[in-house]
Amino acid sequence: MLGELLLTAGVVVLLFIAWQMWIGDVIIGAENNAKGAELSERWADQPAPEPPPSEQQGGTTVYEPPVLEHPADAEIFANMLIPRFGDDYNVNIAGGTSRARTLDRLGIGLYTQSRMPGEIGNLSLAGHRTTWGKPFNRIDELRLGDAIVVETEVGWYTYRFRNLQYVKPSAGDVLLDVPQMPEVPPGDRFITLTACSPLYSLAERIVAYGVFESFQPRAEGPPASLAPVGEASGSAEGVR
Repeated sequence: MLGELLLTAGVVVLLFIAWQMWIGDVIIGAENNAKGAELSERWADQPAPEPPPSEQQGGTTVYEPPVLEHPADAEIFANMLIPRFGDDYNVNIAGGTSRARTLDRLGIGLYTQSRMPGEIGNLSLAGHRTTWGKPFNRIDELRLGDAIVVETEVGWYTYRFRNLQYVKPSAGDVLLDVPQMPEVPPGDRFITLTACSPLYSLAERIVAYGVFESFQPRAEGPPASLAPVGEASGSAEGVR
């Protein structure tokens, strides 16, 4: 009798783990994408803000990216869209990187010291790679030149993926304005995505770096960078 009870308890535990790691993730991930899409639709239905100053460069209109105020902890202020991760990928970004308030509940978190989208320096973000919808689960699939787009109420900020790196959890210098270069003054706009690595482990951090490409004001509609990604485009670049 005791053996049967232990066996039943073991099965229940395994089913719970399977739910938490796989089935639950699928459900939470779909819910997160739906929430992101809802916010995108809400912004689309509002009157478009006045576009920021611009200039002509080679026949192309280049807009000066507006810089929004830093959000409060757990305040949703943007969405992350990465065509490489699928047409339906649309995840909220909120202030702070605590698990209880942001990463487990809302999606992607903005580090406290991070710069804002379009601001000179480093836009640094964190997200789960497993559990709670795992918004950065496929971060290792990014390819050189892939679009990493941050949508806000005023428009879309497009960054382009450059490379991956694996570091120790204590490597806070990846969040610097110029990642890993404390002596270099910031002059460019970077984006840094961080998640745990390997899967189901806290041993390391996987870090994806990108550089700013352009800002598209909401009045102009979604940018071309959101076009679906072909399987043959780009090539992965990773360094360890």
